[in-house]
Amino acid sequence: MSAQSLIGKRFVVVGLGKSGLGAASLLLNRGAHVAAFDENEKATAPFSSERFSLNKGPLPARFWEGAEAVVVSPGVPLSKPELVAARQAGATLYGEIELAWRFRPEGAGPMLGITGTNGKSTTTALLGELMKRHAPNTFVGGNLGTPLTRAYEDPARAPYAMHVVELSSFQLEGIVDASFQGAAILNLSPDHLDRYPSHEAYGAAKARIFSTQSAKGFAVVNADDQPVVALARGAKAPLYGFTTDALRTNAGFTGQAVGGGSKFIFTFGDKPVFHLRNRALRGKHNLENAMAAALMAHLSGVPAATIQAGLDAFPGLPHRMESVRELDGVEWLNDSKATNVDSALVALNALPGRVWLIAGGKGKGASYAPLVEAAKGKVLGVLTIGADAPALAEAFKAFTVRPCQTLDVAVGQARALAKAGDLVLLSPACASYDQFDHFEHRGDTFKNLVRSLG
Repeated sequence: MSAQSLIGKRFVVVGLGKSGLGAASLLLNRGAHVAAFDENEKATAPFSSERFSLNKGPLPARFWEGAEAVVVSPGVPLSKPELVAARQAGATLYGEIELAWRFRPEGAGPMLGITGTNGKSTTTALLGELMKRHAPNTFVGGNLGTPLTRAYEDPARAPYAMHVVELSSFQLEGIVDASFQGAAILNLSPDHLDRYPSHEAYGAAKARIFSTQSAKGFAVVNADDQPVVALARGAKAPLYGFTTDALRTNAGFTGQAVGGGSKFIFTFGDKPVFHLRNRALRGKHNLENAMAAALMAHLSGVPAATIQAGLDAFPGLPHRMESVRELDGVEWLNDSKATNVDSALVALNALPGRVWLIAGGKGKGASYAPLVEAAKGKVLGVLTIGADAPALAEAFKAFTVRPCQTLDVAVGQARALAKAGDLVLLSPACASYDQFDHFEHRGDTFKNLVRSLG
């Protein structure tokens, strides 16, 4: 599609979340008329154009009529009856990623796509760091940060040399022709079963990342996650794996990254070795993230020395095992993104020990028993906050527990208790909504409190 071809054309955008707003903005800047629909009566949009209309409430009958296409936000299931009816009536439906793909300008570089249940934001940000050192004009976004449609909402913008895109299963449902030169699935565990009829259906949505690749691209998977390997078997592109099992064979893979401890090696080419010396990449989960990002960068032409420099310099993502400061020999870590038990487990498993754990908030009903087990021999004490503090205190009754209720009290208690060589970890294992607006608000509050310590 050219920009000229959209003048006077009508599009429908369903769902006005971040992606939907990005799609509407791109279309309006190309001269299209946009009818947006959102079931949330509080939905708003920052557009004043007479070519834009916002319709709140249920989708009306035959809402798609007269539209060139219906662009569906990832938060809206394509299985929604009104959308199924639109498709059956012959309407063209696709997602925001597909829209961005169709509007990429001549000369735009390839896309590298990353999906998986866990770790995709860190891997996307890390790969973006590696690619920008090689090609500064690299777009980084998608499900993480900036929607892909924002890359080209200005028709006059020069094309990006490369695109590093985080992709949720919801976004992948909406691709038709959008193609990824490099595509990665990091792992697969049960998730979003409120949207998918089965775990298999969720995996099939993830596997769509390989469906439009050509044999000239490359696919990267977690070789230790057999369901993920199975999803990639139908890929046309050469398959590369990453593993922490030094005995795993190379069968079925064009090459692998093999890691352990704080380093990893590629089994192909000149077999470069990479070292993880960066605190932001501590833990087995980040070793896996680093191997995936390094493989994708290397296969995209980034030299080994540039990859190592990027691994060393990566600042990490806010609120994900974020090192806030070291004070009197005590390191303070912000892991506010750990809004459930599994996420807090990842943090604990990544640390060597001598941890003062700040946990609590709005519980999600999950058992804290796995967290208690992981804490044995590692956690010196637990400082509880928020609504689920009593449940945490009961679960950790064999440990030193200090009921603090609020985060400021917990930070003050941790300052008094922690000695040189200890770590203070905010990894709540709970949602934040009992005392904060969101996990970012909780993490920022923690950082401000820690930075103000004398």
